[in-house]
Amino acid sequence: MKEEKTYLPISGYMALFFIFLLIALPALGIIFAKMFLLVIIAAIGLFCLGGLIIVNPNESSVLILFGAYKGTIKKNGFFWVNPFFNKKRISLRALNIDSDPIKVNDKVGNPIMIGIVLVWKVENTYKAAFEVDDYAHFVTIQSEAAIRKLAGHYPYDNFDDAQAEMTLRSGGEEVNHKLEEELRERLAIAGIHVIESRIAYLAYASEIASAMLRRQQATAIVAARYKIVEGAVSMVEMALEQLSKKEIIEMDEEKRATMVSNLMVVLCSDKDAAPVINTGTLHQ
Repeated sequence: MKEEKTYLPISGYMALFFIFLLIALPALGIIFAKMFLLVIIAAIGLFCLGGLIIVNPNESSVLILFGAYKGTIKKNGFFWVNPFFNKKRISLRALNIDSDPIKVNDKVGNPIMIGIVLVWKVENTYKAAFEVDDYAHFVTIQSEAAIRKLAGHYPYDNFDDAQAEMTLRSGGEEVNHKLEEELRERLAIAGIHVIESRIAYLAYASEIASAMLRRQQATAIVAARYKIVEGAVSMVEMALEQLSKKEIIEMDEEKRATMVSNLMVVLCSDKDAAPVINTGTLHQ
């Protein structure tokens, strides 16, 4: 496979001076000496004007002569090349893709919406010009394919896959690194260098979003209740231990059970307790 090669052009200012002479001198000969054959030389000078080329900073020009690749000009400035060259401009600037979220299925089959931000630039002008038909469109299509493959490797979260060590939602930099590796592999054929890529949008698809939200809320409530009960048990244990240690009150098993029940109700309730003052015994 051919690789990119640098073409060294002639200074455009020097070439423009000689082209001016090729046009001006025959023109004077035609006007004053009636030497009409000099028209051919003037025509050659006019034709040579087609070889002048301007290469702006962070741009390049791929040169093709009758179907043969002759090289790439990456140095910016004003130059002159063979007028028969076909010149194809390729930008070397960093470009950005902020993809619209697309619907894909994660590892466990849940429909999710995912979008990425990709920063890229052309690194090999030969591959960008000749290995693919339209390198910019190629980047867009391969980015979407990489998103679908990435989503198929990881679940959105670990609700349905409790054994998953890494998910799209919690993977962070590791998931973004996998995405970059996938894009680099896919875009290498077009001579594209991936500067950075990361997930910019991640959510459940609309048809399951509300159900998953309720599921997440239920999970959060269960986790909170677990912590409340765990704390309440510790507090009840401490209270009984202190009462017994300081011999404030003697309680049999029935009284202990009643106190534990009352304390657990007070500590675990999601509403403020309404105390009831008992002026009799514990059993009345």
